[in-house]
Amino acid sequence: MGSFSSRPILVVDDDPAARVFATSCLERAGFTTCEAENGENVRNLVSGTRAQLVLLEVALPGASGFEICRELREEFGEQLPIILVSADRTDELDRSAALLLGADDYLVKPLDADRLLAPVRRLLARSGAAAKPKLTEREQEILSLLAAGNARSDIADKLVISRKTVAKHIEHILAKLDVHSEAQAIASAFRDQLVDNGHPEGRRPRPTRQAARVRS
Repeated sequence: MGSFSSRPILVVDDDPAARVFATSCLERAGFTTCEAENGENVRNLVSGTRAQLVLLEVALPGASGFEICRELREEFGEQLPIILVSADRTDELDRSAALLLGADDYLVKPLDADRLLAPVRRLLARSGAAAKPKLTEREQEILSLLAAGNARSDIADKLVISRKTVAKHIEHILAKLDVHSEAQAIASAFRDQLVDNGHPEGRRPRPTRQAARVRS
């Protein structure tokens, strides 16, 4: 699979034949896959498998691929590539709606191997280029503490820095991870193994000086 990650591509489709076709094409191209036949727990599957891309059918039993796409984008930010597919919703308006909801591409069934693999490779190459953002040591410490459930005020106290400084570091973290909220940053950090047991890349926060003055 070259430089692509060994993390799986999640194929979500209630049509067994469509799932078999998609997973077979992807696996022949060297990708690892996992499958789901409905929209239940897709977010948990993405987190649990650390899926690097989601191929998502629009029409799912009891769920809308559009809505699932929106939820995934809200939780995981821009770093998770999402491709919506459909045999029924084929109008240009459907494609526009998908892109507005956060999909990276929209494919009309029936698919063939080339039409499937081209956007997959393109999106993975794009996401892979930013998969390991360079955080400073301080940013890693703060991301670690966020992942451990600490509020900004707690982080300021533990690191003996001002809340304003914490806020500025978090602003930089969100920008580097290409996300829009602390929750998205934490989800992205766990998915991309920027944190391990609450500590980014195996690092533990530096000892703090309890009696020191708060630095601005």
